[in-house]
Amino acid sequence: MRQAVDEHDIVRHLPLRQLLGEEIEDQAHATRFSPRCMKDFVEEAMFAHNRNLFSSLDLVFLDTTSIYFEGEGGQDLGKRGFSKDHRPDLKQMVVGVLLDNNGTPICSEMWPGNTTDVETFMPVVERIRKRFQASGFCIVADRGMVSRDTLAILDKPENKIRYILGERMRNLKEVGEKVLIDPGDYVEVYPEGNSTKDPSALKVKEVMVEGRRYIVCLNSRQARKDAADREAIIESLNEQIKSGAKAMIGNKGYRRFVKMERGSVSIDMEKVEKEAKYDGIWVLRSNTRLSAKNVALKYKQLWMVEHAFKDMKSVLDTRPVFHQRDETIRGHIFCSFLALVLRKELYRRLEAAGNCGIEWSDIKQDLEALQEITLEDQGKKLKVRTQCLGNCGKIFKAVGVAVPPTIREIVDSPKMEHPGSAKTDNRTHNHA
Repeated sequence: MRQAVDEHDIVRHLPLRQLLGEEIEDQAHATRFSPRCMKDFVEEAMFAHNRNLFSSLDLVFLDTTSIYFEGEGGQDLGKRGFSKDHRPDLKQMVVGVLLDNNGTPICSEMWPGNTTDVETFMPVVERIRKRFQASGFCIVADRGMVSRDTLAILDKPENKIRYILGERMRNLKEVGEKVLIDPGDYVEVYPEGNSTKDPSALKVKEVMVEGRRYIVCLNSRQARKDAADREAIIESLNEQIKSGAKAMIGNKGYRRFVKMERGSVSIDMEKVEKEAKYDGIWVLRSNTRLSAKNVALKYKQLWMVEHAFKDMKSVLDTRPVFHQRDETIRGHIFCSFLALVLRKELYRRLEAAGNCGIEWSDIKQDLEALQEITLEDQGKKLKVRTQCLGNCGKIFKAVGVAVPPTIREIVDSPKMEHPGSAKTDNRTHNHA
């Protein structure tokens, strides 16, 4: 009979997690936010294994997320900070993931929960250089990860750091007053499609301001939606204006378009017109030689990191984290990172075998349905496999593993001193 076992109880007690998160003696590539650990060796070994004469680390996509704790969150990792999970009441840690141009996870970074993205950006860039012997890569990230001082460092010719960064349009005066009013023509990358499978509409133009290169990106369909949403707010605001100032102030949708003077409330048309400049617009800053089109398309690939975080938190059940030691917490998070690597490799092999588009939920369902049970009959032990349904056959073939036979006899290994024992062992192993 098969005994039910809680897989989570087993995994939580594996010493491997503590081992992977333990600090090592050589802290040459450490930062003040994170020590160098055993898991770094694993990441570097995987990178070296996949590297060849024709491969290079041209693009690195970087993003961060926060993971909260139900408890204290270790000795140093658990801190209160800006929660991207909207749980400011709990301690958290910050997790960074770096992907290459193909969406393959390169490495993970882990910091205390009160560490800001701006603080970690340059240390991460330097660690990539040293750990993977990479110098000419281009870093792709959101503007929220970079401060003005960091940009000044990035722009120094001697650093040779290429970047594609999303801009905070409304917070940067130069974008609103110079970049967005540039009269240059847009170049169409993708027209408006007719179905959800079509790429999002995209037009781009390059704007130079005192040597700084900006790429303005426009989604015309989103622009119409933004305008319609704003018009609906203004229309509702006109109807609600008689409710009084307090009602206006309490509503975030109204607040940005409200003007209060001597107790009276009115619509600030100047703000309305100013907001219209941003309809369907997003702005990038880059020092690369890539075309405006390619800069925009590369930046859009940041969704790969966001998707990875979503998988870590939901599909791979990274949360909740119950561990109480920093090294075990780091090992726990790194195991989820390794699962992302394996999942990416599985998809790569499936695509190479001509099996694209198989959903992860279907893969899990089909593999979980494939089971073996052990039966005993008249002194014989038999392994009986359930039917191989759905995508199981494709998955096994893609990874180069033979599907076990439907029924096979299990022969107990004889003692080593028994004549012919080596031959019996080999036969049994090969048959299995």
